[in-house]
Amino acid sequence: MMTKRYRFSATLISTIGGIACSCAAYAQVQDTLPSKDDVAERFTSDHFSPYAGRNFPTQPLWGDTHLHTEVSVDAGTMTRLSQEDAFRFAHGHEVTTTHGLQAKLSRPLDWLVISDHAEMYGLMPQLLGGDQNVLSTPQGKAWYDALTSNDSDLVFATAMEIVASLSGDEPPIDNPRAIKDAWQNYTALADHYNEPGVFTALIGYEWTSEGGDNIHRNVIFRDGATMANQVLPFSQFDSKNPEDLWAHLADYEDRTGGDVLAIPHNGNLSNGRLFSVSNFDGTPLTEENARLRARFEPVIETTQIKGDSEAHPFLSPDDEFADFDTWDASNLNGTEAKTQDMLQYEYSREAYKTGLMLEEQLGINPYKVGQIGSTDAHTGMAAVEEENFFGKHSGVEPEPNRWEHLVIEAPDPEFSIYGWKQASGGYAAVWAVENTREAIFDALERREVYGTTGSRILVRFFGGWDFAEEDALSRLPADIGYAKGVPMGSDLPKNPSDGAPNFLIAALKDPYSGNLDRVQVIKGWLNADGTRGEKVYDVAWGGDRTPGADGKLPSVGNTVDVENATWTNTIGAPELITYWQDPDFDPSQRAFYYVRVIEIPTPRWTAYEAKRFNVQMDSNVPMTTTERAYTSPIWYTPEG
Repeated sequence: MMTKRYRFSATLISTIGGIACSCAAYAQVQDTLPSKDDVAERFTSDHFSPYAGRNFPTQPLWGDTHLHTEVSVDAGTMTRLSQEDAFRFAHGHEVTTTHGLQAKLSRPLDWLVISDHAEMYGLMPQLLGGDQNVLSTPQGKAWYDALTSNDSDLVFATAMEIVASLSGDEPPIDNPRAIKDAWQNYTALADHYNEPGVFTALIGYEWTSEGGDNIHRNVIFRDGATMANQVLPFSQFDSKNPEDLWAHLADYEDRTGGDVLAIPHNGNLSNGRLFSVSNFDGTPLTEENARLRARFEPVIETTQIKGDSEAHPFLSPDDEFADFDTWDASNLNGTEAKTQDMLQYEYSREAYKTGLMLEEQLGINPYKVGQIGSTDAHTGMAAVEEENFFGKHSGVEPEPNRWEHLVIEAPDPEFSIYGWKQASGGYAAVWAVENTREAIFDALERREVYGTTGSRILVRFFGGWDFAEEDALSRLPADIGYAKGVPMGSDLPKNPSDGAPNFLIAALKDPYSGNLDRVQVIKGWLNADGTRGEKVYDVAWGGDRTPGADGKLPSVGNTVDVENATWTNTIGAPELITYWQDPDFDPSQRAFYYVRVIEIPTPRWTAYEAKRFNVQMDSNVPMTTTERAYTSPIWYTPEG
């Protein structure tokens, strides 16, 4: 059964951003947001202006939770961009890259987390600058002498030795004073660049773990320097066990009264470990650890330069869009081949299903998480626009043949990653009431967030029991979405009747990118026998297409001129809004719903570079892409 869909003119640009964000139950999470009664009153009050009294998010704030600079040991062996350069670039300023190129974003970001690696935090600029806290150690002095020599082979070998040292059990330079200095310099810089209402600089770092199985987390503070300085970045030299990281974060909150969260990323490179049903030591997941994870990890990073982790074609064979920027040959460093049994514990969609199962077993869902994108760039620049992509690290800045250069070299060449494989993505969008640390952190914590693969698609997603088809005709869908339902990241409230849940969904194209192909609802559920199901519903689309007998919507087409790296927006739609009701609802099944918005094909970064540098790339190199957005889910739990 296909619900009626609607397409609106470009005038929706001025109102679609106001699709509001929650219901009365949701307002308990953040008292500054209006209640359901507040919204209802606006329809019966003496206000002439429909915008009077609004105090909910009306535009997404765009940011990056995952950016590295010279302060990270691995990035610091290649990049010379500082943390201040990173903040300035995100703020919209032009910077000079490590290799002398001029770089600037098309549009500034609204907020940024510089999440440099915790391990030997700040080492490389301290080494190169001759910091006495570092040079007073034998290893620091030896590395300094090598790095400042005129022997280029020795410099390279030493840089590789420094990076390799991160995999050990003990830090080769154990100098907390040096780390403290670097950390406090960063927190002070973040406070300096934090301008409430204009640009938000959130304080954070990345915790990594053992070996090549990516179970890393980005740690983000709600607080400023005064409180964040009461701890040092927790590193794998403190513990390689994420359960110890959660305990450390709990101790920080208990001691300081602060607030902190962690964001896992790159499940696709974890070889089955990031979203597993086991504790770190391989024993079955306990309720205690499930609760700790649910407490500190409200969001996951679904898409970034090292590939997309939303879905995999092996797990979702009926999903024609599941195979997108797929990195699935091995773990992160190419030391272990991936097997198909690992995949179910690596991708967001499957993690949501696993969460339903664990909730049934343990009474808590550790994977009730929102979705975002971020870059994981090690260049100091959050630059992942297809026509403005500066790569994973400074070793692959734009130049004629970077598409064939090594990005990650593995012991087995079969698992090495070459330049063309890099994905130019992604960004995090938060629906926050204002551009401040507190509001952005609170949006992450309540999961009212979504991720994109690099373009700035605007998406709203509300669920409830009382939406109707005519709601999608409103020129102010914000008020309706808020008054009648809950936003992305929420639980559906109690069902007041015997009906099926229904949803109000709106999407608006990025004015710098392609039109919208379609809007999809992805549903997953848990059967009574413990098995899982999923289904992808096309709920709104551009053009006059009609689903075929197999239920599949025909392709939107392709207007990309690869040779000239351009396209036309003569297909698709600038915005889509629809009402949709679940036609397969079973009130006895735990379920989740999230929205995926897909653009029409546009040139990939490889097409732009083939044009700019006049190079011919191999036939296996993709030259077009379909940018997309992934919302946080809305969950349904049976009564009782």
